[in-house]
Amino acid sequence: MSELVILVVEDEPDVRVAIVRDLEPLTPGVRIDEADTVDDARVALGEASDAGDHVGLILADHRLPGDSGVDLLVAVNEDPELEHVRTVLITGQAGHQDTIRAINEAGLDWYFAKPWDPDELVAVATRELTDYVIDAGLDPLRFVSTLDAPRLLEEYGRHTKPD
Repeated sequence: MSELVILVVEDEPDVRVAIVRDLEPLTPGVRIDEADTVDDARVALGEASDAGDHVGLILADHRLPGDSGVDLLVAVNEDPELEHVRTVLITGQAGHQDTIRAINEAGLDWYFAKPWDPDELVAVATRELTDYVIDAGLDPLRFVSTLDAPRLLEEYGRHTKPD
């Protein structure tokens, strides 16, 4: 059975560990993959696709070795196969122009400045993944115990009402 995935793209190991730790409340129903460069993130996206998994959320730092996190998010936004993927920039280094580019060209769904609030991170990830499940047409019942149950049950009810 395919899995729902969060991809965390962060080059600083301590920060990446902290993000993954803060997202642990979602792990009963969501897998967290990690990458430390944009190239690694592209490989992870390809592997998830090849396995039939669904990357529903990408959390990317801006400053990474090589291409930036904003570059990755722009590329994701332009890829029709990734049209429903939700994107979050989580950084302490993005300048004003980088942030504007992320919003305008990457269709950014959320922005966090470091340090982030762990409860807010989980709340935003839950909301964005719920949006992904609904927009991508995944079976909402699979994620009721992990994501936004009322919204998912409402979506399920919309599609199961007799005509």
